[in-house]
Amino acid sequence: MQMISASNQGFTLVELCVVLAVMAILATFAAPSFVAWQVRDQVDARARSLFSAISLARADSIKRGARVTLCRIESSRHCLAAGRSCDAGVTDWSCGWGVFVDRDGVSTLLRMQPAMTSVAIAGTSTELSFTPPSGQVIGGFRSFELGPRGADAAANPASRRCVRLAAGGRARITQGGCGASA
Repeated sequence: MQMISASNQGFTLVELCVVLAVMAILATFAAPSFVAWQVRDQVDARARSLFSAISLARADSIKRGARVTLCRIESSRHCLAAGRSCDAGVTDWSCGWGVFVDRDGVSTLLRMQPAMTSVAIAGTSTELSFTPPSGQVIGGFRSFELGPRGADAAANPASRRCVRLAAGGRARITQGGCGASA
């Protein structure tokens, strides 16, 4: 006579609870890393966007043979005066910016970047103007430091970026704050 044994298929309640507990512990340790990654990604994206706008302004100044201005803008798509806050109440470049070409006294918007107030952008001025024929920036060297709003600059330098602009108009992005060695 042959006995057929019944085998249990599936997991017991204890095994399921152990697996869920291990997953919860792993998620607890992974969540801060994910948040830090997301913040760094936002800062990187904003730095690349600013770099792109600076490069466009310089290139268009050379191409069009006209003065091209990069400035902070408000929702009405006009340049903001120095120290004036935008609709979000901030006075830095996180208000957003626009690239304008000046032809015969008329400014035409070429590109606009909307506000993103979660990333603070401290700039050395409120306006950059590039002049033909070589696309030089008026006013010499400039820099923009980007980082998460409200975060201590020294606490997490890896989440900060610096966009440096030479007098010749060429820009570059470096990791860390503008005061950090590049």
